[in-house]
Amino acid sequence: QVQLVESGGGSVQAGGSLRLSCKPSGSIFSFNAMGWYRQAPGKQRELVATITRGGSTNYADSVKGRFTISRDNAENTVDLQMNSLKPEDTAVYYCNAVLLLNSYWGQGTQVTVSS
Repeated sequence: QVQLVESGGGSVQAGGSLRLSCKPSGSIFSFNAMGWYRQAPGKQRELVATITRGGSTNYADSVKGRFTISRDNAENTVDLQMNSLKPEDTAVYYCNAVLLLNSYWGQGTQVTVSS
C-alpha cells in the first residue's frame, strides 16, 4: 500500500512563503507522476501542480509564476515552493501520486493565508 506523508503547512500573511513536502513510501521515481492538489471550504478539489517521472511540470493558471514543484532526490520528496501567497490560496493541500491506473492521496496539510 502506497503511503504519502505531507509536511510544511501552516499559517502565513499575504505575500509570504511556505514550502510543502511529500514523502512517499517508495521511490518518487516509481510513480508515473506526482503532484499537489488543494481543496478550499465549500469548493471542489483542484490541481495545483504536477511533475511527471520524466520531469515535465504542469501548473494551474492561478499559481503560475508563484509556485514551483520540484523533486529532492536525496530526500526522496516532491516539494511545492509557494511564494507571494494570497488569501485565496488558503486550503487543505493534498499530495497525489499516480502509478499506472491507481491514484494515491496523502492526508492533507492546511495552508492558511491571512490578509
